[in-house]
Amino acid sequence: MRQAGAYSGLHQGRMGPQALPLARIKKIMKRSGDDVKMISGEAPIAFAKACELFIEELTRRSWLMTTQSKRRTLLKDDVASAVIATDLFDFLISLVTHASASSPSSSTMQS
Repeated sequence: MRQAGAYSGLHQGRMGPQALPLARIKKIMKRSGDDVKMISGEAPIAFAKACELFIEELTRRSWLMTTQSKRRTLLKDDVASAVIATDLFDFLISLVTHASASSPSSSTMQS
């Protein structure tokens, strides 16, 4: 169950110095299809928050892979391992398997 006010900062615009650029998000949204012509001011803000949450979750799961390997530096292979190990990220499998296939140091990543 969500906490009340968890997204209360959404209407205030940028959510801090580390917030994703709203103009870039809006541009990506407009490029998503010919049918997309008008985008409300709140939509890119919601997408920015969703992107931040996605990045945080993928980073947490990647960091678990890093610590399991007894390292303190998160590597591209850790991200790929997290994607492969998590059903939630199945839509990214083709990206990480393609990237690891082109990288000779990542050949152990393919399953």
